[in-house]
Amino acid sequence: MHHDHRGTAQGDRRDALKARHRRAIVGAASDLMHETDGAHFTVDQLAGRADVSRRTVFNHFGSLDEVVLEVLSGELEAIVDGIDAFLAGAPVGPAGEVRLLDRLVDAVRDGGLVELIPRLKRILGGDRPGPGPRQAMLFERAFTDLNARLAATLRRHHPGLAPVDVDLACGAFVSGCLVAVEHWEAATGGEVTEESRRVWDGLLDRMAALARAGYAPVPTGSGTDDGTAPDAASGSDDGAA
Repeated sequence: MHHDHRGTAQGDRRDALKARHRRAIVGAASDLMHETDGAHFTVDQLAGRADVSRRTVFNHFGSLDEVVLEVLSGELEAIVDGIDAFLAGAPVGPAGEVRLLDRLVDAVRDGGLVELIPRLKRILGGDRPGPGPRQAMLFERAFTDLNARLAATLRRHHPGLAPVDVDLACGAFVSGCLVAVEHWEAATGGEVTEESRRVWDGLLDRMAALARAGYAPVPTGSGTDDGTAPDAASGSDDGAA
């Protein structure tokens, strides 16, 4: 029995050491990515920053891409947590009246997503006008993971809805946000200001209005050239939560 206790204690110490090494590797990768706005570090640079060996890095991750994805996953998890908190606190009507896209749109009006996506694009694409194959793959995998997490969160908040409806709503939302960010960057230069946040809100309103209208053309707001919807879109009374 004493031997069993000792073995358990040794196993616990090994697990704690492995967890500490993994946190150190991910933390070091995050630091390197934020310092350089890129993901082009080497294994030696990562191991040195994390104070572990190359072998330890590959004991935890199959490649540097897997380390980068772990960092991106953590960044996007904060977005999902914010949406989760919003949904938990926002009132919701009967299942038949729930507008999932509207609820998701309202949950990202704080600007976190529009600040995060351009930074992730810079990290993955560097100074190039467009991402290379590796960067495009990482970006796609990160947002596929975001889509899955959002769907799981929505299903938890709306267990009465058909899973396929939730998955379709999340897919439309994530794809729409990526498109909206491109137009937001073109209209604002990617600078986060009070005015650029207004542009972001307008693009979110337009995305939701288009979905409600079956993607029929939505009138452009007068006095704007950023493709955003008129202010009235955000104040519609057609059942948005």
